[in-house]
Amino acid sequence: MLFNKVSIIGFGLIGSSLACCIRLHNLAKEIVAVDCDRTVCEKALELGLADSAMVDLRNGVEDSDLVILAVPVGACGAVAETIRYSLKEGAIVTDVGSVKSAVVEAVQPHIPAHAHFIPAHPIAGTENSGPEAGFAELFDGRWCIITPLPETDIQAVEKITKLWEACGSTIEIMDVKRHDLILAITSHLPHLIAYTIVGTATDLEDDTMDDVIKFSASGFRDFTRIAASDPVMWRDVFLNNKEAVLEILQRFNEDITGLQKAIRKGDGDYLESAFTRTRDVRRQVIDAGQGG
Repeated sequence: MLFNKVSIIGFGLIGSSLACCIRLHNLAKEIVAVDCDRTVCEKALELGLADSAMVDLRNGVEDSDLVILAVPVGACGAVAETIRYSLKEGAIVTDVGSVKSAVVEAVQPHIPAHAHFIPAHPIAGTENSGPEAGFAELFDGRWCIITPLPETDIQAVEKITKLWEACGSTIEIMDVKRHDLILAITSHLPHLIAYTIVGTATDLEDDTMDDVIKFSASGFRDFTRIAASDPVMWRDVFLNNKEAVLEILQRFNEDITGLQKAIRKGDGDYLESAFTRTRDVRRQVIDAGQGG
């Protein structure tokens, strides 16, 4: 048992899955569900994911050894500001957001000297949300990136590391800026493309759109799965990692322009070369055990 009391703020997919893991592996004596939506709190109790549940943030974190911010990244700063005076001596605050620089800037100023902030990001998820979507196996074999700050207490980092290892994750320690750049291309840009492609399809004539849905091949089907992700969460991701996303998006636009010219000119050699390089990357993804 790593913690006596754990408070999870935000009981969506990640928060509820963490609760499942903590319960399954007996990592804490008590789990508190904290969510601004009372019906979510009631559902967390109904599913047995928490020992208690409440909408009040300050009361929800009192006496907790670990506080997990499982809310959209744009809300992390406000949540940290609200709970700052309720954190106990030695409490660890961590998050699960896919943006780190902006979250550190928003949260760190509100963490009192007697507590610790350990930013983290489990690279796992589905298109589903809500407490019903959580499951303990979500993090099995997945990476969790921890981005401790220079002044971070090493023992607090070790505790967060043990938590995620117990949940089945493999740990990588990384600088916050590098994290944001890497995730901009591996996660954020693909979601932006998915939202765009599905959005383009919705602008087609009704009869054409009906056939697009009817005859969805694996490519479009996979895009619709990604585009079904929580819109609030992804709105905050793009607003809070805009520099890295815009940099990667510029590179992507340049590559699209190159492909567009090749198609227009009938340059098959260019297209085949480009597709061969990308196929090789896919094989590397499979070899690295990240093929899904």
